[in-house]
Amino acid sequence: MRGPDEAEFDELVAGRAHALRRTAYLMCGDWHQAEDLVQVTFMKLHASWHRIRRQEAFDAYLRKTLLRACIDEKRRARWRREAPTDVLPEVVDPAPEPDGVRAVLVAGLRKLPPRQRATLVLRYFEDLSVEETARALGCSTGTVKSQTSKGLTALRAIVDPAHLARTEELA
Repeated sequence: MRGPDEAEFDELVAGRAHALRRTAYLMCGDWHQAEDLVQVTFMKLHASWHRIRRQEAFDAYLRKTLLRACIDEKRRARWRREAPTDVLPEVVDPAPEPDGVRAVLVAGLRKLPPRQRATLVLRYFEDLSVEETARALGCSTGTVKSQTSKGLTALRAIVDPAHLARTEELA
């Protein structure tokens, strides 16, 4: 696979860029986007240079590639377009947790070995089943069960249950 002769490619770009830019503008209606589309078109031409044998095929290839790039951009823009609004949606606050409970649990989880921490997070925070957790971690269901048991035991030893009870009473 050989790349294009750089001088030949530069000549082609210089000779067809202006007309291609006008065509792109007529397709999209924006000069900046037209520039981007022309750039994408020439990049694709450069990548497939070895497949295009005849000089006449360049024009057809450029037009077709430009059209496809324009259509792709319109599709992408439809999905990422923001819709302005005068009224902001109401955001529901998550249920308030008793002060410090989350911080204590997160600190306790950080002290656990990675596999136990991952198992507890997937099982109890992500609410995955034993089988789903096993698939996510790439291990057997028995391993998930044993790591969950060991992790809960270690977490209970790390986190002072009396501290959690006092925190819940204050809330």
